[in-house]
Amino acid sequence: MSQRLRVAVHGAAGRMGQRIVACTLQDAELQLVAALDSPKCTRCGEDAGEVAGCGKSGVVIASELTAPVDVIIDFSVPEATEHLVPLCVARKLPLVVATTGFNDAQKAAVQAAAKQIPLVWSPSMSVAVNLLMKLVRDAARVLKANPEGVDVEVIERHHRFKEDAPSGTALAFGRIVAEEMGQTNHVHGRSGRPGMRPHNEIGYHALRTGDNVGEHTIVFGLMGETIDLTVRSHTRDSYAYGALAAAKFIARQQPGLYSMADVLKL
Repeated sequence: MSQRLRVAVHGAAGRMGQRIVACTLQDAELQLVAALDSPKCTRCGEDAGEVAGCGKSGVVIASELTAPVDVIIDFSVPEATEHLVPLCVARKLPLVVATTGFNDAQKAAVQAAAKQIPLVWSPSMSVAVNLLMKLVRDAARVLKANPEGVDVEVIERHHRFKEDAPSGTALAFGRIVAEEMGQTNHVHGRSGRPGMRPHNEIGYHALRTGDNVGEHTIVFGLMGETIDLTVRSHTRDSYAYGALAAAKFIARQQPGLYSMADVLKL
């Protein structure tokens, strides 16, 4: 490995990919050596730094990986990740998967790849989001003994361009709560006359508004009081910085499946 970690960004022309490129170029420990995107991407052939709005980088957006790299950060779409994973396995390249919205087969492929390469996979790269996941688990563990029961709702907001709903992060919060409290019924929105709310239910509500970078609120509703645990991202850089931390971490690891909790030592 070179003195600076050689990074390839997959999905470099996308909104998050551009921020990963920009933040990589600003990090003294990292070197951007490749910027990848779909062969159909209209920005292929352009300088990745200029596309990201931070000046010429000397790295052109391309559809194939030709430069030697130490780690790849994937912030793309599930279909693109599906093609990237076998490449990383074949070349034994550490991989950070920040893409969401996978189907079951795509999830299985990522999990299988982690048996052969070091791989960080997380529904959110945000440091604050991952800290909140720990706090939500702690809250659920304490509140599950409440004699009158606890109603749990997950509310998330994202920009109008987001394609999957609820967000992968919202679903992860729901899984954490269910692991601690045992809810078996996961409901996505409500309409009509669904009747009295059962205690074994977690409700998810996805809002899509303007350019909202991302907000998640986990509501624990008790009789007589309520706990709202909320995290808000103000810029996409919150995800970018987490992804770069994951890249630095995974480049030093043995093959296996790691999470942001491992990266942050939570």
